[in-house]
Amino acid sequence: MNFIEELRWRGMIHDVMPGTEEQLGKEMTAGYAGFDPTADSLHIGNLVTIMLLKHLQLSGHKPIALVGGATGMIGDPSGKSDERNLLSEEILKHNLSCQKKQLEKFLDFNCGDNSAEIVNNYDWFKEMNFLRFLREVGKHITVSYMLAKDSVQKRLENGISFTEFSYQLVQGYDFYYLNEHKNCKLQMGGSDQWGNIVTGTELIRRKSGREAFALTSPLITKADGGKFGKTESGSIWLDPGKTSPYKFYQFWLNASDVDASKYLRIFTLLRKEEIEEVEKQHLTAPHLRLVQKTLAKELMLIVHSQGDLASALDASEILFGKGTTETLQKLSEEDLLAAFEGVPQVEVNKSEMEMGINVIDFLTEKTNIFPSKGEARKMVQGGGVFINKNKVEDVNFKLFTTNLLNDKYILAQKGKKNYYLVKLQ
Repeated sequence: MNFIEELRWRGMIHDVMPGTEEQLGKEMTAGYAGFDPTADSLHIGNLVTIMLLKHLQLSGHKPIALVGGATGMIGDPSGKSDERNLLSEEILKHNLSCQKKQLEKFLDFNCGDNSAEIVNNYDWFKEMNFLRFLREVGKHITVSYMLAKDSVQKRLENGISFTEFSYQLVQGYDFYYLNEHKNCKLQMGGSDQWGNIVTGTELIRRKSGREAFALTSPLITKADGGKFGKTESGSIWLDPGKTSPYKFYQFWLNASDVDASKYLRIFTLLRKEEIEEVEKQHLTAPHLRLVQKTLAKELMLIVHSQGDLASALDASEILFGKGTTETLQKLSEEDLLAAFEGVPQVEVNKSEMEMGINVIDFLTEKTNIFPSKGEARKMVQGGGVFINKNKVEDVNFKLFTTNLLNDKYILAQKGKKNYYLVKLQ
């Protein structure tokens, strides 16, 4: 597989330094990309960079993931209007450990010469003192060269600290170090990283006279102009503890047709022919959202698991009226709450259910789902009331604690679309 050609048809190339394709064509090449360790999980914004490394490895080259234990203590000014808070060494170590586990899901660390590798730039910066850094790095790059970078220019008016101004030198030294010690000749990243990356190629050229190469991918945007990877509740994380698998699945499922087609190319390993076939089928029945379902499925299997995919599908089926009592009972509390986020919630004292509560009393006095017993009775007799997806046809039916989901919830349904999640206290 030709790495550059693969990225090109997937729409994953923004800039590529001349000679990069020739370098990759003549020998197995080590290439790296960096990850910001300021959180204990990667998010879907990091997936583009991860996929760059994945495709590099599939093309027969060696991927190196650099987690910035040192640079995380500084903060990259690229694309930011404010200086960020510095993190303690203890927090950074925890974050790096969590991110490493996530990267291991994507990259093969046991496949011979092109096995993936994870490095931490704190390992070579922890012994570096200021005077040594000035001698080894600072004297090789001019101030005018650093000032010309877009990431610096955009911050000059409002102010940029020396710490952030020097970031490109630190990242440049990362590339130089990996070139010296790992024979790494390629650095990759988002298009906003171009200035930092070419500082590294320039440092390598000036210090050692060797060639190094750069490649960047476009920053992901949404067709409607919204920010990719953000929802009303915040970022979409790869950690299931931060973003539930159900919410992760729903994020991709809710993509527009235009965005979903683009995401299929960038975030999955499906071949060009497979993607085009999915799109062709999608056009015959757009309402079935085949592109979105394929995208969501592929990413669930990569990031989470087959079991998480099954749970997300179950939760989706229940929410849209097709699920059964059995699938509802299988849902974890987290998936149940995620699936019915935004649904009206009411609370009932659990002790009242020990002896059983008549369904009409439950729907009126206890929960106010119906304004009157007469209306509740009429709806039950008409087959329009469901408890935990079971149709209630007897007005004398009683609910007990044995009816609870996850020992604390009851799902009441009035008609086809009106759900109420009752929590027992």
